[in-house]
Amino acid sequence: MSARGNLFIVSAPSGAGKSSLIAALLANKPADKQVSVSHTTRQPRPGEVHGQHYHYVSVEEFKALIAEEAFFEWAEVFGNFYGTSRKVIEETLERGIDVFLDIDWQGAQQVKKLMPEAIGIFILPPSREELERRLTGRGQDSSEVIASRMAQAVSEMSHYKEYDFIIVNDDFETALGDLSAIIRSQRLTRASQINTHNDMLKGLLAD
Repeated sequence: MSARGNLFIVSAPSGAGKSSLIAALLANKPADKQVSVSHTTRQPRPGEVHGQHYHYVSVEEFKALIAEEAFFEWAEVFGNFYGTSRKVIEETLERGIDVFLDIDWQGAQQVKKLMPEAIGIFILPPSREELERRLTGRGQDSSEVIASRMAQAVSEMSHYKEYDFIIVNDDFETALGDLSAIIRSQRLTRASQINTHNDMLKGLLAD
């Protein structure tokens, strides 16, 4: 019998490398791991696929789902709604698949209230100087925008104590190894191993 999957909440300030780490972890499309696909009311961008990038719904459909308490967490961002389906995640976890939520600390708080066993991972940069260098290195934003993002990042990083694990992304491969180790460790807990190897354990202890 396969163990139930684990729900991982992964948060970080912009520039810490969270999305790159998750993408690298799932690069080979492992059957037992996937990123949660959110619902949104925004229009699909070129190349985006319904059910793969987002579940695209109307505002009316989204509000109906809110009324049904169908979301783990939801938010309105720049006039569009985004939410994480409770039903989809529960069904995925029951199939033994680990699910990753790429959300901020506010969304993490909402999820933790509904599923306290969710595992929180916070990604940090090695220093404020390095974080600013990464944000500036994108070459797309003005100094005012960079300053605003730095201020927001500091605010976000103040919530690191609310998470179960902290990864410092100084060296990318090391950080990726740390992320993999956290995920692997959750498959080796007593409860998970009992669920997976119940018959074997009975056999080992039989008179």
